[in-house]
Amino acid sequence: MSYTYTIIDQDAVSNLQLNAFLEEYGDFEFLNTTSNPSEGLNDILKYSPDIVFINLNNDYASVFLMVTEIHQYLKELPILIGIASTKNYAYDAIKNGFFDYWLQPFNEFDIRKSLLKLKKRIPKEKEPATICLKSYNDFQYLNTNDILYLKADNNTTEFFMKDGTIINAFKTLKTFQNTLPENFMRIHQSYIVNTSYVSRINFGKSICAIKAVNENIPFSKTYRENMNNLKNILSKNTLSSLN
Repeated sequence: MSYTYTIIDQDAVSNLQLNAFLEEYGDFEFLNTTSNPSEGLNDILKYSPDIVFINLNNDYASVFLMVTEIHQYLKELPILIGIASTKNYAYDAIKNGFFDYWLQPFNEFDIRKSLLKLKKRIPKEKEPATICLKSYNDFQYLNTNDILYLKADNNTTEFFMKDGTIINAFKTLKTFQNTLPENFMRIHQSYIVNTSYVSRINFGKSICAIKAVNENIPFSKTYRENMNNLKNILSKNTLSSLN
C-alpha cells in the first residue's frame, strides 16, 4: 500500500526534485503541495497524509507552531520530515517529534536509508482496495478489483475497467507498477494485467486472454519469466489439466 504525502515548501525546484525521487520508489503517493504552514495545516486536516515534508529554510518558527497546533485536532500525527539547507533547525525538529531531517542538496543514499527505515518502522500491511488518480484538484478513486489491465500511452496510462470504461491517468505505467496489489503483473513494456482476469496464456503467439472482454494482450520476451510464474500460479489453482 502506498504512503501518501504532502509537501510544505515554496521552492518549486525542491518540490520537483522530491517528487521525482519518491516517484522512483513507486509506493509513495503525492497528494498536494502548499507554500506556507497555514495552508499546510489545512492540507494535513483535509487529506490526512501519512507523511508531511516540510522545508524549514523559510519561517521555521511558524512551522513548529503549526506542529504544536496539529495536536489539537489529530490523535495521531503524520510522519514529519524536515528539509533544510543547514543543520540549524535539526535540534528543534527532533524536539518536535520529526521522524527525520534531510539536508539540501538531497543525498540519494541518505534519503534511501531514511525511507527504508520508515517502511520498516511503519509497514503498510494491507493491499489497497482502491487507487487514487490525481489530476490537478481532481481525485478519482478506482477499485483495483475492477481493473482488467493498464496500457501505456506515451507518458500517460489507460486503465481498462471491468465495466468497459477506459480511464486516463497522467502518469507513466512505471509509476503504477509497484503501487498496485501483487495480483497485478507487468508483462510488456506497455501493459500491466490484473492476473485475476487472465483466462488463457498462449506462449506460441506470446499473448494472454482477459476475462470479461474479448481482448488478447501481448507479452514480450523480457517478461516471459513473469508469464511462466503466472502459468505456475494459475495451474496450482486448477482442478485438473490435460496434457
